[in-house]
Amino acid sequence: MSRVSSHAAPVAVPPDDAVPEYMRVLERAVPYLDDAQRQVLRRAWAVGARAHEGQFRKSGEPYITHPVAVAVVLAEQNVDLETLVAAILHDTIEDTPLTRAELAAEFGEQVAELVDGVTKLDKLQFSNRQEAAAESFRKMMLAMARDLRVILIKLADRLHNMRTLGAQSTDARERIARETLEVYAPIAQRLGMNLIKSELQDLGFSALHPMRHSVLRKRINAQPLVRREALSTIEAQLAQRLANEGLQYRLVSRVKSPWSIYNKMQSEGKTFDQVMDVFGFRVIVRSVANCYHALGVAHSVYKPLDGRFRDFIAIPKANGYQSLHTVLFGPYGSPIEVQIRTEEMDLIAERGIAAHWAYKHGGAPTSAQTRAHSWIANLLESQRATGSSLEFLENVKVDLFPDEVYLFTPKGDILSLPRNATALDFAYAVHTDVGNHAVAARVDRKLVPLRTKLVSGQQTEIITARSALPKPQWLEFVATSKARTAIRQQLKQLEHEDAVQLGHRMLDRALEDLGSSLERVPAARLEAYLGESRHPRLEALLADIALGNRMPSQVAHALAQSGGQGSRDGTRHFEKILITGSERGVITFANCCMPIPGDEIMGYHTAGKGIVVHRIECPNVTDYRKSPERWVDIGWDREVSGDFSVALRIEVANRPGVLAQVAAAVAQVDSNIDGVEYLERDSNVAAIRFSIEVRGRKHLADVIRRIRRLNVVHGVQRL
Repeated sequence: MSRVSSHAAPVAVPPDDAVPEYMRVLERAVPYLDDAQRQVLRRAWAVGARAHEGQFRKSGEPYITHPVAVAVVLAEQNVDLETLVAAILHDTIEDTPLTRAELAAEFGEQVAELVDGVTKLDKLQFSNRQEAAAESFRKMMLAMARDLRVILIKLADRLHNMRTLGAQSTDARERIARETLEVYAPIAQRLGMNLIKSELQDLGFSALHPMRHSVLRKRINAQPLVRREALSTIEAQLAQRLANEGLQYRLVSRVKSPWSIYNKMQSEGKTFDQVMDVFGFRVIVRSVANCYHALGVAHSVYKPLDGRFRDFIAIPKANGYQSLHTVLFGPYGSPIEVQIRTEEMDLIAERGIAAHWAYKHGGAPTSAQTRAHSWIANLLESQRATGSSLEFLENVKVDLFPDEVYLFTPKGDILSLPRNATALDFAYAVHTDVGNHAVAARVDRKLVPLRTKLVSGQQTEIITARSALPKPQWLEFVATSKARTAIRQQLKQLEHEDAVQLGHRMLDRALEDLGSSLERVPAARLEAYLGESRHPRLEALLADIALGNRMPSQVAHALAQSGGQGSRDGTRHFEKILITGSERGVITFANCCMPIPGDEIMGYHTAGKGIVVHRIECPNVTDYRKSPERWVDIGWDREVSGDFSVALRIEVANRPGVLAQVAAAVAQVDSNIDGVEYLERDSNVAAIRFSIEVRGRKHLADVIRRIRRLNVVHGVQRL
């Protein structure tokens, strides 16, 4: 029995003669509902029609025709009564005086929750349209986490809007079509809803590039007779062999859509004829065992192409899709793509999370729904750490990769990640703490760096160290939003801690020059100063000092004035601030001179950047001496950690294989190469700039010594 309230209500059920044709279309589309449920559906229409009275669509039709059409789209998916009622009323909270409380009283809390989940946030004030759209999207994802039916209604709403896009202005058409192709069609794909995804893509493509869509559509429809005959011959041969083997099957030929053809032409640089020169068939059988039997039959009719077989039955896609894929070498020299699956797999492939809708009978969620829930849960985990809605929306777009790689943990569990995912993405997929402390990985038992891209079928294990921390460079090679968000959050945390510590040292030194210290400043004076400078806590002031937004000497003077302190002997004490190299968030090393541990250095206080470190002999230091108040006396601590960038100019004999010899020599001394650039080149000698990472001057000397030993090297010089 449906959970929609069907108690006596203020709104009466309209009689048959009061029901318009568009509502009758919906009633004909729900043969699976009983009479009592149909009465609730009709009452929902009456409530919606009354609420939207006087409102019209841009096409001129009464507004209520739109939500009813959305319900028709959903009825074709056999969804439950609550979803249909919520679809009919999905715009009432947003666009009419009807309230959430009134909806809950009339149709139950579940319906009110669904309608509220689909409702946009237009009532709030946003700085621009993008921010409003992104925040509405974030709200929808939160609602989806509570009830997946929210996204069913939203996708059906978007589909009907796309079908009736003609009434919109050119700008609106382009914006809506782009958003559909970038966000909603990929979400439908991620949730396994291929029928809706295909139509959204086709309508989006048609709205965005009408001429291209029209040309491709005409060329598909005007397929030559020869091709149609070839298709029939292949179909007959496959059908005959399947029947001979006693298999019960359905065989359908697949026609490519304009969007999929256009995408293939764009991404693979193929012509229309090359893309169309592929025959596609789908074989639907009774059981999983029959799938593998049918695969053997297909391979006996035509030879399979090597390396083109994929088993998505044993390892389903992240959206629950299951099928066997193989490519055969056809009789006309054209590839034949064959998909083999069961009836249930076919239903899930077409309808995804809407297949066998669990709420209808209160049953357990299907595997597709369980996967969808876990995907959304992961998104929301990253959302909590994301600063802005726009960043969250970008993260979701990154996560909507259509292609996945499937990887095994050491225990044999399967994880799916986007194509181009690295070992570091895998680490964060296992757990955020594993990612934050990762140092390397073992892929198929071989030790590899974290930036290594993974391919399907690999067994991956992450090596961690408690002392390891995320590095800013990690953001350059991770592919998943979960990894990117976790790294950014951790770096912000580390930067803040570094800034507070460094700011404390800088302020203490400035106060010492005035014969005081932070401990000797009266608490009342410190509180008063924090209030004046609008810093909520001392930590915020210290971080501001380190980041160059406040000068330590000015803060020290302000604090020491009322503290009864004065300079002990009128002179400044230049005790150096010692750095360990781990303060990367608030200390940057100048690109002009690339200082490394062991160099004589100075610091220059820059607003927003903190301290920029230069070598004393850097030509730019002369200019900085003109602002002594920004000069910071710094030196290297006894224990310095991390890798530091340095550039070498290496002159070598200009012949093949030299670059590899130099690179090998650098690697042998445990140094990484960041970049290589040819500076000069003639027939005999080449000057090359190597950007490398070293731990300090001694390590750099080892690298230079090793390079000089090569008989192809004429000279090495630090830049």
